[in-house]
Formats: sequence, structure tokens, C-alpha cells
Amino acid sequence: MTTRKVRTRIAPSPTGFLHLGTARTALYSWAYARHHGGEFVLRIEDTDVARSTQDSVDQILASVHWLGLDCDEGPIYQMQRLDRYRAVIDQMLAAGTAYYCYCTPEELTAMRDAQKERGEKTHYDGRWRPEPGKALPPVPADVPPVVRFRNPPEGDVSWDDLVKGRITINNREIDDLIIMRPATEGANNGCGVPTYNFAVVVDDWDMNISHVFRGDEHVNNTPWQINIFNALGAPLPLFGHVPVILGDDGQKLSKRRGAVSVTAYEENGYLPEAMLNYLARLGWSHGDEELFSREQLVQWFDGQHLSKSPAQWDPAKLAWVNAHYIKLTDDAKLAALMVTLFKRRGIDMAANESLNRMCALFKDRCATTVELADWLAMFFVDVNPSAEDLAANLTEAVKPAVQTLRGKLELAEWSKPAIAAAIKETLAAYGLKMPQLAHAVRVLVCGRAQTPSLDSVLELFARDKVIARLQGV
Repeated sequence: MTTRKVRTRIAPSPTGFLHLGTARTALYSWAYARHHGGEFVLRIEDTDVARSTQDSVDQILASVHWLGLDCDEGPIYQMQRLDRYRAVIDQMLAAGTAYYCYCTPEELTAMRDAQKERGEKTHYDGRWRPEPGKALPPVPADVPPVVRFRNPPEGDVSWDDLVKGRITINNREIDDLIIMRPATEGANNGCGVPTYNFAVVVDDWDMNISHVFRGDEHVNNTPWQINIFNALGAPLPLFGHVPVILGDDGQKLSKRRGAVSVTAYEENGYLPEAMLNYLARLGWSHGDEELFSREQLVQWFDGQHLSKSPAQWDPAKLAWVNAHYIKLTDDAKLAALMVTLFKRRGIDMAANESLNRMCALFKDRCATTVELADWLAMFFVDVNPSAEDLAANLTEAVKPAVQTLRGKLELAEWSKPAIAAAIKETLAAYGLKMPQLAHAVRVLVCGRAQTPSLDSVLELFARDKVIARLQGV
């Protein structure tokens, strides 16, 4: 901990959907800020103008909102801060911590090829880097320059990572990176477009970010960023680099490899409480606790106990967690979700007490709200029992009993006790066991042979629908 006020951020790039790894670091950043009574900032890093889209921005904002990660500031867009980046560049050029480089792409390619041929590590060779007594090449008239950071040539960059511990990288391992590209490459109002490693430093400095949680693919960027912070005389945040999330195949989940958007999980029937719980546990622990509330996460998440090893995405574990939260969810809340799901299927319905009772009866059988909607569909659309189910359950011995039960149900009070009594009388009259009659009725009325208790299910149907489905047997 530092004495600074805790301010964390999440800064996704709108070049696609919100990745699960980014969602997890957003969750850690949010929970850490809330634990310490700090603030959480949402920033959109949209300087990749060729690939950034408004659809991606909308999806990112929807994902953060669905997860319940309320921010104290933002969204803040980098492309609205170009004048600020230009001002800092001018400051660095004047201070000698940055310089113009006029290398063409062809020159840089030739530079790298020559280094490879000599068996050297490829890096910028500093040909435009000003040094005392050094003669620079003539400035070409037709080459728009980039701005490069004058990286310290000697010494080490070290930091105490919140996850990985002490990390040290020698400055000779990193070169003078480009921090601003020419205006001709997509800037607004004549301003150049900053590169990631520069813009993120200016943003974190201006926004007084105290702690940065992010994926460990950013470890190699951190020395550059620390050196830029130091060159600007800006206070350093504390960094925590969390390991990657691996897919079923043991490979890293990414936008290009098997990852699914956060909003897709919402559409596929997962609850935000379950996703928050599962993501938090995917690389962090509090003892042996597997299931915990949002409030408990905030209470416990102090930045400790973050795993140093990659986490394995486990769809079965997520389904188990989701099933737990479905069981805990209020029936009226589930009913409201059902209204939305059925609307997507072209079926309009109202949330009412009857729908609440349907949710109460079937939710214990479901891992997702989509599965719950599949169960409840029998009440709202026609069922089509398979030929196999009909042949196996609607035998000649059972058909007369089904018709007798139909007659009793036409006259009975429409309540669970009365329906149960009608079933019991029919069983006694025909000398049948419950499964023989119940399976046949379920297949005809529900379209499947397995459901909760028959009297509980039939009571939730309108009487005329049950009678109609038992007709003509």
C-alpha cells in the first residue's frame, strides 16, 4: 500500500468484444478500489483508429454494466485527449527525453534484417538519437517523422509487482520506442496519434491512478512505462500483472482463440452474480471459499492471494456456480428474465404470479436461464412428442387410463390436491403404477417423459390446454 488515495482503472481497446481476461482484471481493479474506499475509472483506449469501432465501445460498456462494475469516472476516450498528448510530447522534446526519428519503413526493415543476419537481437539502432558530438543524418523533406522516447541507455528498471514480486529488466534490453506517430496516419486536427505505451502513462498520470492490475502480457511494456513516468517526473503507480486464462485446450484464451464475449454469456443464460463469482475465483482465493457474494468479494479483496500461475477456464465449473445462483435468485426476478428471453424467441408474455411459480418449480433443474426457458416453453408453445417417447410410454394398456384421467380433470377443481386425487383414483381403477400413467401424461402434455411431480406441473397449465393435449388418445 501507498499513502496515495486508491484509484484503479480498466482501459480496454474497442477493437472487439470485452475479453474475459480484461473482464477479470476489471473486476479485480473494481474490487480493490471498493475494498479500500477508493475510485474506479473506465477509460477507452481508442487510438487504434483503423480497428476501433462504436459497436465495440457499446459492447464494452454493456459488459461492464452487466457485471455491475460501477465506475466513478468515465468512460474517458483517448482520442478526445490528443491535444494533451501533443503538449506532453512538446515538453519531452524540449527536455531532450524524446526526439524526432525520420527512418522510413524500408530503412527499419533493412535495419532488422541486417541485425538478424548478424545474429543480434532486433532493435532500433538509435541513428536519429541525439548525442553530444554526434552528427545526425540530413532531415529528409518528404518523410513525416515519428517521435521516439529517449530510453536510458544504462541501468536497470525494477518494480515490486503486486502479483509476481520483484522484477528487474536491464535498460539494454529495451530500445527507444515510438511514442507518437505522424498526423498523416490517422490523427485529428493535425495532431499525431500516440502509441499505447506513451498514452497509458499520460493517462495514468493525469488520472492519478495509484494501482494498475492487468494481464501479464504487459510485463514487457512496464519498463518502458516506468522510464516514461520517471522522465515526466510523474508518480509511479503500483503494478500487478495477473497470469493469463487458459482454454480447454491449454492455450491462452484471446479474441482470436476461442474466447467468447462477456455479453454472449449473458445471452447464453448466465447471471452476472455467477460470472462475477467465477471470474474472481479464477486466479484469486479467500481460503477455501468457492461461493461468495459481491459484498464478500469487496470485503476480502485486498490485493493479496492472487495466483502466480495461469488459470484454467472450466465451463462445467461456471455452470455449477451459475446453477447455484439461479437457485438463490428470487422467482420474480427470474420471471422478468424469462420475459426477456421469450421475447427474443418471438413470444410475448407478462411477468405474473403464474410465471413466478413456474420458475420456482423448475429452477433447481437448470444451470442457465436459457435451460429454464427451454423448460417453461411447454406452457407457451405447442409440444411435439417424439415418436420414440410416444411408443415407449403411451402403450395400449395405458391409453384408456389417460382418457379416464382426462375426464376426471375436466370436472376436478384445478388445484394440486385435486389433480393428485384424480391421478390416484385413475391408478387404482386400472391397477397401474405411477410411472406408467405419469410418463404417458407428461409426454402428451409436456413433450417429455421427465418433469417434476406431475400434479405440480399440471396445476401450472391452463386446464383447457391439458385437456386438449390429452384429447384423442
